[in-house]
Amino acid sequence: MFSTLGDRLQGVLSRLRGRGKLTEKDVEAALREVRLALLEADVNFKVARDFINKVKERAVGTEVLQSLTPGQQVVKIVYEELTELMGGQQAPLRLKASQGKPAVLLLAGLQGSGKTTSAAKLAVHLKRQGRRPLLVACDVYRPAAVKQLQVLGEQIQVPVYADEGNTNPVSIAAAALEHAKARGNDVVIVDTAGRLHIDDEMMEEIAALKEILAPDEILLVVDAMTGQEAVNVAKSFDERLELDGVILTKLDGDARGGAALSVKAVTGKPIKFTGVGEKTDALEPFHPDRMARRILGMGDVLTLIEKAEQAMDEQTRQRMAERLLTAEFDLEDFLEQLRQVRNMGPIDQLLGMIPGLAGAKQLKGLQIDETELKRIEAVIQSMTPEERRHPEIINGSRRRRIAAGSGTRVQDVNRLLKQFEQTKRMMKQLGAFEKKAKRGKGKGRLSRFFGS
Repeated sequence: MFSTLGDRLQGVLSRLRGRGKLTEKDVEAALREVRLALLEADVNFKVARDFINKVKERAVGTEVLQSLTPGQQVVKIVYEELTELMGGQQAPLRLKASQGKPAVLLLAGLQGSGKTTSAAKLAVHLKRQGRRPLLVACDVYRPAAVKQLQVLGEQIQVPVYADEGNTNPVSIAAAALEHAKARGNDVVIVDTAGRLHIDDEMMEEIAALKEILAPDEILLVVDAMTGQEAVNVAKSFDERLELDGVILTKLDGDARGGAALSVKAVTGKPIKFTGVGEKTDALEPFHPDRMARRILGMGDVLTLIEKAEQAMDEQTRQRMAERLLTAEFDLEDFLEQLRQVRNMGPIDQLLGMIPGLAGAKQLKGLQIDETELKRIEAVIQSMTPEERRHPEIINGSRRRRIAAGSGTRVQDVNRLLKQFEQTKRMMKQLGAFEKKAKRGKGKGRLSRFFGS
């Protein structure tokens, strides 16, 4: 995600940061490189031009050029303008469910953009907020579209309304609305049909659905991999339907970033969510400031913490914090932490959210071997409960037995035990800092993170 663009921008800005004094020519030369990087990332050329002009206007002022840290000031300006370019602040869903009528989300988009999967991901997101969503299958043209939504609904335990004998999407939607009212569903998510390209028939059908449903929000689902074409599609849909926002899918792939950086400026409509994986929980609310930090290699701690909170319930976080503080961390805790981290998403994405590691050269091209995590899990599961709680008793014969039981080598067992001891020492140090912080000014970092 934004890897090429991020590398280019970070390289240009790091050279500016390394200088003690900047001239107007220095800034102009750097901004020419930034403009080229934006165009190569498939950013709309007018958007790129306006962005550069805004940065230049602020960056060549005396306040920046005569500053003691002019390079840092330019980085700050680029960050602020990138954030503004992508919308400035998060645009939440505006759902107005009343006692007599559920809120309605109408999804539109071309075929293959990921509407059906995005509908299920939205349902998961709303369930976490305490909502009771209903998925509605209005794609009556694509083979197996209804079945796909039903399978996804079963996976996420969300009801799906479908009338497989009915080929009229408008009547299906109207019946689904009554169905939701009768069963207490407070949000209706309507999956509509797409085409390979925009045509009048598709637009008229979605317009008819809009009229009968009076949706709270119309969200366009677009594929980030299509670059500027995604922006053109968004513009065309908005002219016909008056969109409320965009869901940008496949942002975890090789998307160059042009769509994410251009769509708000070209259409005036915010990106509300991004798809960052195939799993049904791989949907993130779009935060322009956080995305700008990721692009510039500054990390994204807030999203990392939110992922951790989703992976661990409050009781688990409190219990783990207590064990860390009392230095009772054992291999059973180690295994639990490993599983929680795996639930948070791909490891390389998580590392990219950590300040100092985001954009670090040593992470470029790093491939995290998920099989290694499974191997560690197998080794720990091959131990007895006593060995997990007291790893110091694991002698040579026990190591050979554990290796045989887990299908690994003794060297793998030795490596795991060494990693665990290093982790335990680090946890003891963190626990000591935490106790010191609590004796001083209230909660320390671990308590704030774990919520205890």
